[in-house]
Amino acid sequence: MTQMGNIQGSADAAEVAKFDALAGDWWNPRGPMAPLHAMNPVRMGWVAAQLGPLEGLRILDVGCGAGLASEWLARRGAVVTGLDAAGVALEAARAHAAEAGVTVDYRAGTPEGLEEGGYDTVISLEVIEHVPVAERAAFCASLARLTRPGGTVVLSTLNRTRRSWLFAILGAEHVLRWLPVGTHDWKLFLHPSELGALLRGAGLAVTDTAGMVPGALGGFHLSRDMAVNYLMAARKPAQA
Repeated sequence: MTQMGNIQGSADAAEVAKFDALAGDWWNPRGPMAPLHAMNPVRMGWVAAQLGPLEGLRILDVGCGAGLASEWLARRGAVVTGLDAAGVALEAARAHAAEAGVTVDYRAGTPEGLEEGGYDTVISLEVIEHVPVAERAAFCASLARLTRPGGTVVLSTLNRTRRSWLFAILGAEHVLRWLPVGTHDWKLFLHPSELGALLRGAGLAVTDTAGMVPGALGGFHLSRDMAVNYLMAARKPAQA
């Protein structure tokens, strides 16, 4: 948002400000969000494969930004709620959805403050690496709480490896200038084992993982290599 107001929880004011500053160029495929545009087809294809038919599914997109994932899901029949603490980014999301004729319920806030639950799926893509370390367990617990029994939680993030520093920090920010310098803090990246432990601590069972690697001709493809970008799906136990 332009100001934080009463939105607290897992949102870090400095991180919110970073993404509000990028809001005007979020939908520019050659702008600062170019890596997300390149990644979006493969990551959303993987998400869809975890969920099956999307028609009618109630999906919460936590940290939705200007709506790249939210619109992709809504265009395929899902009933999507987009949640973000960055109000300027949400304004861009609402404007783009209105122009495109896509229906998404965009809301300002964090998952800790959202009372409504029972979503079939909760996704949070390229978000948890921006959540303060001390708040991550509560963040994952909130994702689990908002998911219906038997539902699915999907996250994507960056691994804390030498290669991720070379690609995501040195390459993307300093050399290629795809992203503003300081967009990411390598120390806040998560090993898959760390993310898995957080999800298990929230009562979820990890069901699948995949790496995303850039292709030689552009774009990304799925891989077993999770040294830089990776996805993780987890299931909430069904009620007995």
